[in-house]
Amino acid sequence: MKLKTKINLYTIVMFILLLVLINSAIYVTFSRMMYDHELDRSAAEALKAVKGMNKANAAIDIGDLLRAYMPVNGMVKIVDTNGKSDNSITDPNQQYLIDLPSHFYKGEIREIMEYKDLPHTFISIPVITTGGEIANLQVMESLEGTAHILRILRIVLIAITLFATIPILFSSQILSNFISKPILSMIQTMVEIRKSGKYKRISLPKQSKDELFQMGETFNAMIDQLEANYESQEQFVMNASHELKTPLTIIESYASLLKRRGLQQPELFHESVEAIHSEAVRMRELTQQLLWLARHKDQWNIDMQAVDLEELISGVIQSFSAAFHRKIELKVTESVMAHADKQKLKQLIYILMENACKYSDGPIAVHIDQDGEKALLEIIDRGIGISSEELTKVFDRFYRVDKARSRKTGGFGLGLSLAKEMADAMNAQLRLQSEEGKGTTAQIFLYLADSY
Repeated sequence: MKLKTKINLYTIVMFILLLVLINSAIYVTFSRMMYDHELDRSAAEALKAVKGMNKANAAIDIGDLLRAYMPVNGMVKIVDTNGKSDNSITDPNQQYLIDLPSHFYKGEIREIMEYKDLPHTFISIPVITTGGEIANLQVMESLEGTAHILRILRIVLIAITLFATIPILFSSQILSNFISKPILSMIQTMVEIRKSGKYKRISLPKQSKDELFQMGETFNAMIDQLEANYESQEQFVMNASHELKTPLTIIESYASLLKRRGLQQPELFHESVEAIHSEAVRMRELTQQLLWLARHKDQWNIDMQAVDLEELISGVIQSFSAAFHRKIELKVTESVMAHADKQKLKQLIYILMENACKYSDGPIAVHIDQDGEKALLEIIDRGIGISSEELTKVFDRFYRVDKARSRKTGGFGLGLSLAKEMADAMNAQLRLQSEEGKGTTAQIFLYLADSY
């Protein structure tokens, strides 16, 4: 069953049941009020008759006395202890009440009783006759008029329920269309996306705060994210395949050369082995970086702790000075303890220091300071620098500023992208300030340890 049909069915059934319950409650309450009123009125007339009998002269005929208190559309009679009634006065229009069996009751009785398919009030009050005997004064009155009014009320309520069903049908149709429209639009959009392979969005004509608008807005945001991820993945695969194609081609070429002439020419053998080893190392580094970038930051097992930046940087400088034979100066304006993952921060610094060593020939400066409520670490080189047009792209995967020197420096264009994701995972900020021909300053902003 479709959602639209379910909404129509459930809405109609719910509203009809609600109308039936309300109208039934109205009818039951009104009928009870009317019957209670008629019962009280009949009881009052019966008590009036009893008082009249008590005050009447003994010489007055009991029949004449009862005729004086006979109710309209009813009957009044005296019933002795044996259940016999010798004195009964009945309205000419209710002669059928004469056939009603008589019973003697010890106490007072007030009730609505059905007789000849009509409701009647029945009142029985104990009395003492003029002869000193105990008897019942019983008054019975037809409620045919009240029953007629209740029949009309019942018809009216049923008619109201039937007529109210018509707007319920239309309103449920409108409601189901209102609810199902964005869902159907979403389904249609997804079908079009599946058929065409192109990402589309749901049209949102006006701003709203209801859940349907939020659902459509969330769907569009999800499509935006899927499209961005797909384009990123497509570009990533294309670039990765391009990067892997070159070292694989070199390895294949040298392997073929070795196969043909490697045994006859020892110098060719050593050259080929060195080239194959170099390209294999490059491929291993590339795949390692790709694996890192393929991970979500939630899978990096970030271990945040207090890190002494001066102590950490001193160890990194010592390693790089020995490996690259470069002069690296450390300037500490203020010693600070940063809140970071020590190993990820060290790897982030390694990436920035490696770039500084690759793209500059002069001394490298490392500066530790405090910038407001954050620790600041700067790595400064005086190398080739980056133009302002390319500075916004350096964090893109596989993007290289110096493409002509990419093979010489051995870079893949993944280092800064990986560094940016590491910084984001540690809730740090990574910025680059550069001027072409004058050098680059890499800045890492970290939260202070005492702020946590």
